[in-house]
Amino acid sequence: MSEPLRVAVLLSGEGTSLENLCERIDEGSLRARVVLVLASKASAGGLARARRRGIRALAVPRKELPDPRAFNDALHAELARQPVDLVACLGFLSPFEPRGFAGRAINVHPALIPAFCGKGFYGHRVHEAVLAAGVRVSGATVHFVDEEYDHGPIILQRSVPVLEGDTPESLAARVQAVERRLVPEAIRLFAEGRLRIEGRRVHVSPPGVDAPRG
Repeated sequence: MSEPLRVAVLLSGEGTSLENLCERIDEGSLRARVVLVLASKASAGGLARARRRGIRALAVPRKELPDPRAFNDALHAELARQPVDLVACLGFLSPFEPRGFAGRAINVHPALIPAFCGKGFYGHRVHEAVLAAGVRVSGATVHFVDEEYDHGPIILQRSVPVLEGDTPESLAARVQAVERRLVPEAIRLFAEGRLRIEGRRVHVSPPGVDAPRG
């Protein structure tokens, strides 16, 4: 792309993933620009982070709207106000219908999809479930968004060990460190045109080679 990738970030919390993304952009390792931040809660700390950086940031409170369709109507109305190349759901705890952003919307999930994912699996609930199950590995996943929770084609995954004596907090810290690497990498691959969706698989082209059109 001749211009930096224009990214809209959807979030529900403090916006640490947003901050990490902006830092990667600032250091020059990612040719992108966050042009819009939408939060599902007016109290989301990520709104203040965005505004301090001069990014247009708005709350679209989920609880003030009657149903998911009305909520998504409001989200897409804001997305339509300016050009957006990619939507990144970073700690977004409400359903996002991709609509015109099919193949152009990604989500990060704090587990290895298809394990410990779906409706009700978010935040510390995921790590609590991992520990309760006694599994030896967890991790993070970046995937394209489709019409189901945590279901779209997987772009990147990375595992972390589950250690003896782990708490949800200690496991979350290890997973979040992985997320901070995976999200900018997935966005970079998208910006370079190196991702191609084929059914349930995402093919990644070598550097300097655009993904062939299916």
